[in-house]
Amino acid sequence: MPELDISLIIFSLYQIGIAFVLALPIAFNRELHDSGAGLRTFPLVSIATCAFMLVGMDVYQGSDAEARVMYGLITGMGFIGGGAIFKQSGSVNGTATAAGIWNTGAIGVSVAYSRYEIAIVLSLVGFLIFQFSGVFKRKAKNLN
Repeated sequence: MPELDISLIIFSLYQIGIAFVLALPIAFNRELHDSGAGLRTFPLVSIATCAFMLVGMDVYQGSDAEARVMYGLITGMGFIGGGAIFKQSGSVNGTATAAGIWNTGAIGVSVAYSRYEIAIVLSLVGFLIFQFSGVFKRKAKNLN
């Protein structure tokens, strides 16, 4: 039976915790706007992508193998996001939520690679887009 490496457990908790926290602003916004995906979906996507990349970086050697893991994650996030998009009465809804899911997945991958600056920017910009773009979208609809 393999031994548990306590320092690796602490590092993993740290990384996954950061991915979780950075997904929360977007998750809270989506939850408050009742957008289907919210406080459960966005953090789960972020921590899962972080965990998959951490495992991939540890198990597979070389950037080609890690890139294949990342490609799989990107495809999977697209699949999950596709489930958030629906067409009703001639309009399409959920595209922003789907893009937000992709964004939080990118947060998780960024954290796994210790690229915290990218993860923080993604979290901040994603939150700002969701928080303030609705005003402009409503104004554009009123012009039509």
